[in-house]
Amino acid sequence: MTDHHGRLHLEVTGDSPRELGRSRGRALRGTLGEAYTRYAELFRLLGVGEEVERDGVERVLAAVEGWRPALVEQLAGVAEGAGIPLEQVVALNARTELIALGPRASSECSTVTAVVDGRRTGVQTWDWHVELDRFWHTHTVTGHGLRHAGLTEQGILSKIGVNEAGLALHFNILGHAADGPDGVPMHLLSSTVLSECRTVDEAVALLREAPIASSSAFTMLDVERAVSVEMSPVGVFEITETDGSVQRTNHFQDAQPLAGQKHEVYEPDSSERLALIRERLAQAAPQDPAALVRLLLSGAGEPPLTCVADMSKTYGERWATLATIVTEPGARTIRILDGMPTEAETGAWRTLSV
Repeated sequence: MTDHHGRLHLEVTGDSPRELGRSRGRALRGTLGEAYTRYAELFRLLGVGEEVERDGVERVLAAVEGWRPALVEQLAGVAEGAGIPLEQVVALNARTELIALGPRASSECSTVTAVVDGRRTGVQTWDWHVELDRFWHTHTVTGHGLRHAGLTEQGILSKIGVNEAGLALHFNILGHAADGPDGVPMHLLSSTVLSECRTVDEAVALLREAPIASSSAFTMLDVERAVSVEMSPVGVFEITETDGSVQRTNHFQDAQPLAGQKHEVYEPDSSERLALIRERLAQAAPQDPAALVRLLLSGAGEPPLTCVADMSKTYGERWATLATIVTEPGARTIRILDGMPTEAETGAWRTLSV
């Protein structure tokens, strides 16, 4: 369904993983094939050829089947519901891992948590290729595992969200020299955390036992604490709260994975963005969610906490802030703005509660 906001929202329901997948696939039947086509084009532009993609999909399927076979069932259901090959659905869910096989530099997201009026709250921007703007949507997932809601892309089981137990998850990509498609894709890990875990502690334990071969950070918060978990082929590392806040951009903060980081992919942009956020927090703690969102505004000459697409460039180089997301795990809500923090006061926010 599409409501007055104009952005697609899915109510995904099913009593089994297969039925959850079919529900999602049926709702996206008219557009999922096109979403894959656009991603396949991006893979090629970023240096990931068809043979590399096929091999990566096979390796991902093997890893997922050995860890959570129910995820493969859900992906197969998406393919059945949408009428497209399973391999295309897997490629979409493993897009982070496949893109990591290419050599191109990127721009990406910024995330902050803070205790606002006594409540832990998270905010992030989601920066991505402007050509893929029409292929993201909001969703609520009900019927198998914990109910959860949030933002994701066409055919992808999960991205940023909050669940009925009061666990919120924010998502930032990282890059390590050893990244590959031999583990569970990050978007499938997000789905598993939100559907299985009730607390930050449970989520961290799940991530530590998962077979991980690529890199991202999940910044997670519940009513008790917040943490940013750096995942990589060399291990899982916790970045804990300082003065009630965690800040995350797109570089490793732990020294061990940092030693193998792909510095050419996100630096120096990522370190500059993090320094700006920390400078602002040192000046004044946010007193309400609106002030938390304003932390992610960028002025002239400042590091780009928000991105405006440069349309003089080509596909693969046109980065834009597609959405701004605020989570309040204590209230079990997620608010999603279709646009940048600059539009926070005038734009269309969608609030989902679980």
